[in-house]
Amino acid sequence: MTRPEPSPALAHEGLLTGERYRASLADGRELYLDGKRITDPAGHPAFRPAVDELARQLDLQHDPDHRSLLTWKDPESGLRLARGYQPPRTLEELRTQRRSAEFWHAESLGQHGRSPAFMASIAVGVHDFRHRLEQARPGAGANADAWYRHCATHDLVLSHALGDPQIDRSADPVDDPDLALRVVEENDRGVVVRGAKQLTTLAPLAHEVLVYLSASFTQRRGERFVVWFALPLNTPGLITLCREPLGSAPWGHSHPVGARFDEQDAMLFFDDVTVPWDRVFLLRDGLLAREGLARINAWSAYIGHVRYRERLRALLATATLVAESIGVDGFRNVQEDLGRLAGYAELTELLLDAAEARARVTDSGLLAPGDTAAGRVWSAEIAGEAVDILRRIGASGLLMQPTENDLAHPRLRPHLDRYMRGRDTGAEEKSRLFRLAWELTGDSFGQRQHLYEYVHRGDLTRNRINLFKRYDQSGPRERIRRLLGTPVPAPAPVQEDRA
Repeated sequence: MTRPEPSPALAHEGLLTGERYRASLADGRELYLDGKRITDPAGHPAFRPAVDELARQLDLQHDPDHRSLLTWKDPESGLRLARGYQPPRTLEELRTQRRSAEFWHAESLGQHGRSPAFMASIAVGVHDFRHRLEQARPGAGANADAWYRHCATHDLVLSHALGDPQIDRSADPVDDPDLALRVVEENDRGVVVRGAKQLTTLAPLAHEVLVYLSASFTQRRGERFVVWFALPLNTPGLITLCREPLGSAPWGHSHPVGARFDEQDAMLFFDDVTVPWDRVFLLRDGLLAREGLARINAWSAYIGHVRYRERLRALLATATLVAESIGVDGFRNVQEDLGRLAGYAELTELLLDAAEARARVTDSGLLAPGDTAAGRVWSAEIAGEAVDILRRIGASGLLMQPTENDLAHPRLRPHLDRYMRGRDTGAEEKSRLFRLAWELTGDSFGQRQHLYEYVHRGDLTRNRINLFKRYDQSGPRERIRRLLGTPVPAPAPVQEDRA
């Protein structure tokens, strides 16, 4: 099996343009939507708005007003590269990466969970972990470093695949190998893998996928299930199956947020796919895989908080505008809800500050943010309430708003202007505002985003347990033991009053 031919649009090193990004997706990948093979995602109506949005953001890297924030000069290649690919070595470089990610995610209202800014930081993590990979398997660290540099110098849009298919989570893959991706053969060209991965967000719109193990991995699985690698998404035998698009509807509502920011989620099927040896980073070492999971995601967890803060800010701004538009912004209970949402956004900001304050130098010399595990648990816990606040304020108005065609109809428009206006807000402006609120909270896109917030950080129960197990209680426990070990003095006798 030969290697896939790269898209001619990716032949040039340096920053991508939107035009080259669009062209690069027509690379012969085996991509399916609704039972049909898609040959040009950028030109297909189901994907075009999301591709155009990513292309617009990529073009911003070339804008003189944003170039210094969104890009950096790589001393090794001499090229200007995307800021997300910069390995931070100082606190200022880490904070600049944060400011760059804030710009990216503000542009998408915090809706792009797998933005290029996020995924580039995982490539930085793989680069950082290269020494440990090399110690475990000679050549693997060099492979990881070469892959990182390939992605950075070509400004690749990446996806990653961790989860196993939901077949029977109570069973063990050792007994039923189809439950997890596995190595079925090793030969002089590389390893051959068979199986599936879910849920690969952004895969239809990305160039490459990084495959590694999720935190649910257990040692019981056996060595053949332990493998880290990266491949172009047009690799022979790699099949991408898309879910139903969330940004379109046939009845007038344009769903602009869902159309622009629907990243797509996909199943990846590996039909005996050959992974060349120079794309294999880790093989048959479960302990190292568990160690590496936290290491390579140190920066992405930090950038994930940047993204979530922007989502909370978008929910807060929308909720405030909705409250003002219908005259409930002065109600005490509404102000309390808005204050709660503002508190969530501010606490997320503080979590980012704490990650910087606890930053540490890794064994490869990079500055990694401090542990964000507790912040990730908290974010998943409050995600539902953040959405519910906007729902409570908008109430039934979220369910019934006129479409653009309704607003243009001469028979309907007088009634809409009279009965569907707001306080100091016309029917047209109010309907668009409420439809935005519905997209963020209630329609298929909004529900997907809400589910994403709950699941993408991993199993919440497992994360809480892991947080408990590694939290240092030694000091308080010792003080309490000393307190319990000290005899309690007998109370002084009560003097009887004989008066």
